[in-house]
Amino acid sequence: MATDLSLIRNFSIIAHIDHGKSTLADRLIQTTGGLQAREMSAQLLDNMDIEKERGITIKAQTVRLNWKGHVLNLMDTPGHVDFAYEVSRSLAACEGALLVVDAAQGVEAQTLANVYQSIEHDHEIIPVINKIDLPSAEPEKVRNEIEEIIGIDASNAVLSSAKSGIGIEDILDAVVERIPAPKGDKDAPLKAMLVDSWYDPYLGVVILVRVIDGTIKKGQQIKFMAAGTTHLIDRVGAFTPKIEQLPDLGPGEIGFITAQIKEVAQARVGDTLTDAKRPALEALPGFKEVQPVVFCGLFPVDANDFEKLRESISKLRLNDASFSFEMETSAALGFGFRCGFLGLLHLEIIQERLIREYDLDLITTAPSVVYQIELTHGAGHVELHNPADMPEPNKIESIAEPWIQAVIYTPDEYLGSILKLCQDRRGIQKNLTYVGGRAQVTYELPLNEVVFDFYDRLKSLSKGYASFDYEQIGYREGDLVKMGILVNEEPVDALSMIVHRATAEVRGRGMVERLKELIPRHLFKIPIQAAIGGKVIARETISAMRKDVTAKCYGGDATRKRKLLEKQKKGKAKMREYGSVQIPQEAFIAALRMGEE
Repeated sequence: MATDLSLIRNFSIIAHIDHGKSTLADRLIQTTGGLQAREMSAQLLDNMDIEKERGITIKAQTVRLNWKGHVLNLMDTPGHVDFAYEVSRSLAACEGALLVVDAAQGVEAQTLANVYQSIEHDHEIIPVINKIDLPSAEPEKVRNEIEEIIGIDASNAVLSSAKSGIGIEDILDAVVERIPAPKGDKDAPLKAMLVDSWYDPYLGVVILVRVIDGTIKKGQQIKFMAAGTTHLIDRVGAFTPKIEQLPDLGPGEIGFITAQIKEVAQARVGDTLTDAKRPALEALPGFKEVQPVVFCGLFPVDANDFEKLRESISKLRLNDASFSFEMETSAALGFGFRCGFLGLLHLEIIQERLIREYDLDLITTAPSVVYQIELTHGAGHVELHNPADMPEPNKIESIAEPWIQAVIYTPDEYLGSILKLCQDRRGIQKNLTYVGGRAQVTYELPLNEVVFDFYDRLKSLSKGYASFDYEQIGYREGDLVKMGILVNEEPVDALSMIVHRATAEVRGRGMVERLKELIPRHLFKIPIQAAIGGKVIARETISAMRKDVTAKCYGGDATRKRKLLEKQKKGKAKMREYGSVQIPQEAFIAALRMGEE
């Protein structure tokens, strides 16, 4: 039987990476008796090993808790910018949020981005200052920061330590007292939001739903309004965090359903579920197709693993609809896939999961973004995902690249080097303000410059203290060119990239110097060149290995030595004409990871 609306509280936890969100979720589950002590494990809601190791949440999770006669639905959301859309759907399913801030570190950029989303959804926000038992904790300073930066009253913020279990009951009481109960009409046509979906090998696709109006029960025929498909529900339940089957879910409740769906791509986050026989008049607002932002090629190190890679990618795709792939071939790397990701972290996670869960050795080409190319003579425009497919320069009218607006928080002493980094990456400074002892910088940057190694550089320049958050702000035209790399005058398509003309020379020089160290010496001289079209912008030469042919000449005329050296030179020239250069796989991998040392 559906729970009384006034006794339901739906809330999520908003926090920056590593501010103690998953640990707090563990304590809440433990305190409300969701699991016995022997069933607990650290970061319980993070299912993947990779989530536990990195201390990040990748998939939104939900758990139903019982506290003093109330039903509390907790949504544990991802904190990283790549998963911002998932966060927005999780927040739309709630009426309130716990804002968790580390007592030692204060407010970070990501926390801000998610808090503003939460405020847009009219949430009741309860500030929680966590890790107060740390020696470096400054709860009062953090309280002021929350008021100054975010602009919400923090006088009644709950002080807690998720690790030591301090203040956990106060948090649960605050949720019951301060977060409003959901609204909804039990007798209206069914309207439920699809908050998340994942693939279970036994149940098929499991769909997490938040019921707005009506009830959802086993045996009901439902319709996905955006996808237009109908399915029969065969299981309804909730996570406590163990799976508990229920007869139905009423308004305001969050739970899961299964309906014999085979692919996550059919159950897209943000879609509206309604009754197939008595449908709702209009879908819930906010649904959008998730578009990949960053593209790169994935190739197996051993060409025989291609089928295994295809199978593994298809299985991963079952579980992650925001990841797309298509076949690609490369002269240097053989057969592989061109894959699209939500961002760099998403790319790293998929890559890591393929290596770990499917035991594959992979080569990843340099990440690139989607460019919009306007062709000459009104031939329309094309989207470019792979630099190797770029049309001839005389066919291009203009190229537009995606730009982002980035917000960076940094302690004052690192500000100078961070501003220089943004300027070097063609950034346009929009704003610079001080909050507490920290600077908040707003920059507009081309995404192309950010996907390369911006985040790593930012972290190393600020010793890990700077935080970075971004949103896309559309396309702008730029003076972009394709830079190709030639080894022994043969183009290597896997190393070609699209760069801005102003930075092409620096990038080219860096790449050829790197390759000179990585490619082993051959018996002939190897030129390595970076070129834009027919113009070489950087060159290095790997000298030949040579036998000392004059060793047998002792004394005598110098012309004999010269004759032998000339003969050797001719042989080398001939060898270079017919010899092919073997570029080892490590050289590719290292060259594609090229930093700015």
